[in-house]
Amino acid sequence: MSENSIGILLANLGTPDSPSPRDVRRYLKQFLWDPRVVEVPRLAWWLVLNLVILNTRPRRSARAYAKVWTDEGSPLLVISQKQQAALQAVLQQQYAGQVTSALAMCYGKPSIAAGLDELRAADCRRILVLPLYPQYSATSTAAVFDAVCKEMRHWRAVPELRFVNDYFDDDLYIRALADSVRRYQSVHGEPDRLLMSFHGIPQEYADAGDPYPCQCEVTAMQLAKELELQPAQWQFSFQSRLGPKAWLKPYTDHTLAALPGEGVNSVQVVCPGFSADCLETLEEIAMENRDVYLEAGGKQYDYIPCLNDDEPHIDMLAGLVARHMQGWLES
Repeated sequence: MSENSIGILLANLGTPDSPSPRDVRRYLKQFLWDPRVVEVPRLAWWLVLNLVILNTRPRRSARAYAKVWTDEGSPLLVISQKQQAALQAVLQQQYAGQVTSALAMCYGKPSIAAGLDELRAADCRRILVLPLYPQYSATSTAAVFDAVCKEMRHWRAVPELRFVNDYFDDDLYIRALADSVRRYQSVHGEPDRLLMSFHGIPQEYADAGDPYPCQCEVTAMQLAKELELQPAQWQFSFQSRLGPKAWLKPYTDHTLAALPGEGVNSVQVVCPGFSADCLETLEEIAMENRDVYLEAGGKQYDYIPCLNDDEPHIDMLAGLVARHMQGWLES
């Protein structure tokens, strides 16, 4: 490659190396210590994290990871690798070797530093950072930005950088989501209610100006519009809350527990905030929340998988890359 080659850094949250309590503890320590994730004064949080959370949560989380772990490894990592390989094939076809991609995780392996080193080894002097989070949040997207900048502090020759903040209302993203719902329903039928579940953040983060909940609502509304759903056929909620503080509402588990009492006998859940299936979708949504709904009297519960490495998703990502590279290939 020439020194003007373009690199694409695909970034996602991350995963433990294995579902063992030791590896989960190591992962959680890195993840939960990030001030973007937990905005608590450092000394107080260090005491809580190291003396309480890391002595109790790793075992519980390890059991959850064990439920979804595959022979290939962590679902998130395996799917992310497939996404990167599929996107690279499209980029190779479209740009004849001028653009290369690398995968990185904000926490765990492969690290942001490793991904950037891979692009540096490919002589990429221009790098587009693409966090695989459709909706922007300081807890996720900005954490990737921090990690990239932290690594760049040690580089003598800093490349030209561009950063994708979000794609929550991208037309191709919405169409890919709608297509995945239609394909699933063509086999499993249509439910009484389609629930769009997004990862939550603390309410105080939103109150401080994080645009995440507004972007989630826009995604949900546009998806419902694309599917031509009536108001009674869909709703959205927020999952994965942690700790005693208020998080974004309505809560997914509370919503599912209430639906049978409202006469909703069948529900399908889709997670438009996740680009790849992971612990939060495969264990929390497809398993735990299924039990919540059925135990409350619901009759039929289905989880619609994430876009993962579906062709429409990869094509959407390639289009996103093309838009954000404008001007680079011509110069």
